[in-house]
Amino acid sequence: MSSIPKVTIIIATYNRAPFILEMLQSIHKQTFLDWEALIIDDGCTDNTLEVISPILQQEERFHYYSRIKSYTKGTSGCRNYGLDIAKGDYIIFFDDDDVAHPQNLELCVIELSKDEISFCRYIRTSFFGDFDYSFDYSKEYVSFYIDVNDIEKVLKYELPFNSCAVMWKKKCFKNSRFNEDISYADEWELYTRILSQGIKGISIEKCLFYGRKHTDSITGEFIRNNLNRKTSYYKAILLVLGNLKEKKLLSYSLIRHFIIMSLGFKEYNLFSKIIIILDLSQYKKLKWQLFYVLLPLRLTVYKLKKRIIKK
Repeated sequence: MSSIPKVTIIIATYNRAPFILEMLQSIHKQTFLDWEALIIDDGCTDNTLEVISPILQQEERFHYYSRIKSYTKGTSGCRNYGLDIAKGDYIIFFDDDDVAHPQNLELCVIELSKDEISFCRYIRTSFFGDFDYSFDYSKEYVSFYIDVNDIEKVLKYELPFNSCAVMWKKKCFKNSRFNEDISYADEWELYTRILSQGIKGISIEKCLFYGRKHTDSITGEFIRNNLNRKTSYYKAILLVLGNLKEKKLLSYSLIRHFIIMSLGFKEYNLFSKIIIILDLSQYKKLKWQLFYVLLPLRLTVYKLKKRIIKK
């Protein structure tokens, strides 16, 4: 291995003493060896450092940093700090409470060795409680290419782009960073922004990452209607719309999708903000306003039809 690693793993951490060691151990067991792992402490107040100190001393490829004040507190700030000090040609973000498949880095690096490929996406699944370490080590899998034409699938979660389910060539972040004003859907906003630049990647149909489900996770907070997380999602939606509008990538179905989403953000007046961003003609504006007004009724009828069909 050279002094400059091929892969940089960036792990933002905050008060994950019960889980983080299992994450680091899964990195230590990777079949691909040429990596560095940057652990960015976001101001932990528990005994995280005490828990991971033995593995830090044992393995020199792990590097521990405290987030510096020039980066905003939160996952986005920590990841941006990690990006700015990363040495690897390839970048991947792991969460501090999950488990990575032993072949995660190996298979992604193989795919990224192709010149035309800028990122490698793979399958991520979830687990509760104790993790089952029965891994599938097969290298046989189906793959397909992803480009700007797949943005709609990504935004609709038909093609999930979880932060821990993509390895990127570092060049993808040359002029792109996480928005530190948002603490939820930050990767959703950034990754679609990168995709909108016209890069090409590949998706491999093999599970290489396992996300732990628990009530203290960021997603868990959003599900419980945490105000900060919901506000961040609202901000992310506006950023995504603004970027797609600028790049002329907004389709009718995407506009429809976001207007339907706006029903869940009435307290933010999201529908009106969307209409402003779209900068429509008066006719089209009235058309979407009518769609929005009738939307609750249409959704109710749709749900009733589904119930009748099930019976």
